[in-house]
Amino acid sequence: MTDPLDPLDSMAPVDPPDSVRCVLFDFDGPVCALFRNHPAPEVAGRLLDWLPAGVRRRVRTEDGGPVTDPQVILRAVGELDPGSALVSELEARLTEEEVLATESAVPSVRAAELIRALSDAGVVLAVTTNNSPRAVRRYLERTGLADCFGPHIHGRTHDPHDPRRLKPHPDCLARALASTGAAAGESVMIGDAVADFLAAKQLGIRFLGYATRESKSEVLYEVGARVVVDELPGGVGELAALADQLSRDGRLP
Repeated sequence: MTDPLDPLDSMAPVDPPDSVRCVLFDFDGPVCALFRNHPAPEVAGRLLDWLPAGVRRRVRTEDGGPVTDPQVILRAVGELDPGSALVSELEARLTEEEVLATESAVPSVRAAELIRALSDAGVVLAVTTNNSPRAVRRYLERTGLADCFGPHIHGRTHDPHDPRRLKPHPDCLARALASTGAAAGESVMIGDAVADFLAAKQLGIRFLGYATRESKSEVLYEVGARVVVDELPGGVGELAALADQLSRDGRLP
C-alpha cells in the first residue's frame, strides 16, 4: 500500500493548486462509515423481509448465498422489475435506513479536516455516491460540512429508480462535473470501491483510492488503481502532490 505524503500543514497553499480544481468524494467510506453502528446486513435483512417472496427468492449473490449489501438488493430488484412501483418503494425504504444511519455514522479519519482545507483553499467539492442525496445532506448538516459542498450532492436518482445509472456507470460523476463547471482533467475522485474507480476512469478523472484494509487495497490495485492510501491526505498540499503522481505515467511502487 502506498503511504500518503506528509508535508507540514504550514506549507499548504492558500490558493487551489493548478492540478486540482475539483474533488469528488464518494460518501460511504471516504467521508464516513455510514453503517458502522447501523449494520448494513441488518438493513439488507429488513429490505429482503419486506420484498414479496417471489422477488426475494431471486435476489442472491453470485455464489447463491444471502445478500448482505442493501445496494445489491436495490440493484437486483431494479433489474428484475425496472421502473416499477416496487422498485420506487424499495428505494424509499433504503433511503430512510440510510438517513437513520447518518445519526450514528462515524467520520473517516482526517475527512473533515481535508474537506474544510480544500473548501477554504477554493477547491470545488462534490459528493458522487450510490447513496441517497438526502442521507448525504443530513450527515453533512449534522457535522457542519454542508457549506463546503453547497448544492453539489449527486447520489442515486429515484421515481423511478434506474440501477443502470448507479456506479460504475459514471452518471453521478458527470452530473457533478456539470454542476461544478469543472473539467475531468482538473478533477480528482476519492473512492474506496471498484465501482468508483471504473466510473472515474470512463470520464478521465484521476482516481485516488482509499482503503483501510489491505484486502480492499489489493482489489483496487488489481483493477488498475495507481495510488491507494490507507489514510486521507492531511491537507491541500498533500492532495495536490498525490494528484501530480496520478498524472504521471506508470504505477507507483
